[in-house]
Amino acid sequence: MALIAVAADKGAPGVTTTAVALAAVWPRRALLAEADPAGGDLVYRSVGQNGNSLDPNTGMLSLAATARRGIAAEQLWDHAQPMSGGLDVIVGLGNSDQSAGLTRLWPTLGGAFAALAESPHGGADVIADCGRVGVESGTLELFSHASLVLLVARALPEQIARVRDRASSLSARLHGTQRGAAALGTPLIGVLLVTEPSGAAKVAAQVNDMLTASQSGARVLGVIADDVAGAEQLAGRRRGRAEKSMLVRSIRKVASDLHQHFGSSLLAEPASAGAPQAPYGGGAPQAPYGGAAGQGAPQQPGHAAPQHAQQPHTQQPQAPGQQGRPAAPGAPAAPAAPGQPGAPGQHPAYGAPGATPGQGPAQGPGPRHGAAR
Repeated sequence: MALIAVAADKGAPGVTTTAVALAAVWPRRALLAEADPAGGDLVYRSVGQNGNSLDPNTGMLSLAATARRGIAAEQLWDHAQPMSGGLDVIVGLGNSDQSAGLTRLWPTLGGAFAALAESPHGGADVIADCGRVGVESGTLELFSHASLVLLVARALPEQIARVRDRASSLSARLHGTQRGAAALGTPLIGVLLVTEPSGAAKVAAQVNDMLTASQSGARVLGVIADDVAGAEQLAGRRRGRAEKSMLVRSIRKVASDLHQHFGSSLLAEPASAGAPQAPYGGGAPQAPYGGAAGQGAPQQPGHAAPQHAQQPHTQQPQAPGQQGRPAAPGAPAAPAAPGQPGAPGQHPAYGAPGATPGQGPAQGPGPRHGAAR
């Protein structure tokens, strides 16, 4: 699917939590990029695979210095670090003042992010946490290289109205004002709703109807459980099995659906009139959360979810510059039943078969729905 940009209009719907979890359970190998011009948070919230703090100087800051001279997609791995659990991340800027140096580089970075999926050496989809997006946001230049733009919003009247208007604005900028253009070009614009599990399907259908009626060019592509306890388990602030949480179950369902409906078509060529079917092709999304935990699509070995719930791991950190080497190919898991997603992910925090998550102490603050960003 190449580049997936995750963003919000206003408030704190949980963009960082969504981006981290989505990358962690993504069916293909994924690289998480903190592309928020306001600065990144993961250096404060998470630890590296070796148990030490993530290096704030190896990430968007070092990538910006390299990109001024041009950058190939494979070079992205030189600026990535494995988080605890194995997920590779390009950590964000230290603060918004540093984003001035990226003003003219967003198109270059967007091109490199998009090209990484087809790289013969260390290919991966890039999931970019773009934070809040506005008229002056530099990451708008990055969106034009994305296959999919996901706007995260809580199911509150003010946030729904804002995400509708933001989707319309993005569609006009990215696709032009011609009617129907948004359905034919890329990036596709989708909305992820953060809401209570009870009545989520009805709320999603209502919001989807509103987006359609307003000709915003967007559709509801998934529902994420508003699960504070699950977010704290994911962040390592609460003991428990994160893979059993409604939050992880819902994001696993979103990841599986997105990859199933859009993965191959968006990676190969821009969407055509007959390409994407439901949920983007019209109508309300299917029932959210998709059943019991552990129904998500498998991850590539060695690139599983970050160890936010303090699960033990045995994977050894790679040598500098080697993060981009592709994992050894493995046979895909057989589907559980016709029409159902495949086997669970490889990381114990997200439903690995037979794994028992650790119950160690928290590693410090982590991403959370309802918190900043």
